Amino acid sequence: MKYQCLMIDDDVTIAETTAEYFNFFDIKTAYVTGYNEAETFLEENEVSLLLLDINLGERSGFELCKQIRAKYDMPILFISARTSNDDILTALNIGGDDYIKKPYTLNILLAKVKAILKRYENSSVRQQMSDAKAVSEDKQSTQKQEKEILIAGNIYLDTASHKLINNGNILPLKAMEYKMLLYLLENRGRVVSKDEFLKNVWEDEFIGEGTLAVHIRHLREKIEADSNSPQIIKTVWGVGYIMEA
Repeated sequence: MKYQCLMIDDDVTIAETTAEYFNFFDIKTAYVTGYNEAETFLEENEVSLLLLDINLGERSGFELCKQIRAKYDMPILFISARTSNDDILTALNIGGDDYIKKPYTLNILLAKVKAILKRYENSSVRQQMSDAKAVSEDKQSTQKQEKEILIAGNIYLDTASHKLINNGNILPLKAMEYKMLLYLLENRGRVVSKDEFLKNVWEDEFIGEGTLAVHIRHLREKIEADSNSPQIIKTVWGVGYIMEA
């Protein structure tokens, strides 16, 4: 079950009265009166904020605070009749968010708890939004990487749109140009013979080498800085073409 506040105090009257008052003002609150009871309650329920007394019978609220901080992340407000500076500093140094001295006024304590809960809930929402945004950006980045294949420099092949991206400029590719370029990318660093092109890309062994050369030239015009001196798609004379790894 989910609670906004848990009161941990060995004084049953104070614990019960405070919880009842908070619930009256729609702050869902429960109370426990012992160390072990508090541990069990936190294991079985979700709590947004703790009101913790220092004296818990034979056990210490300081010790419980350290145990809670090792497992949970929620605001902890110490409530105690002990007023020494040493106690206050200890409470704050071990993970307490505030120290409230007894006797306290219920309406002032309620206002403080409401303010802390509001900050805590707003912080949680911001964190969730931030996490969601990060996941979305990672997903978009992954998708972009999956659909864009780096050719060289700032030149990419977009496999989703079958278009070439050259320094931000989007260039359309003919169907066969796209197939040829993709095949070269998939076989980078290896010479692709003219026969292999005709068989695996064109799927027609009777297409002339002249037609193949024309398509290679058109690709170079879109990719190379100087199509007359190609550095990306190179010719291996008498064999075929290679895209450098």
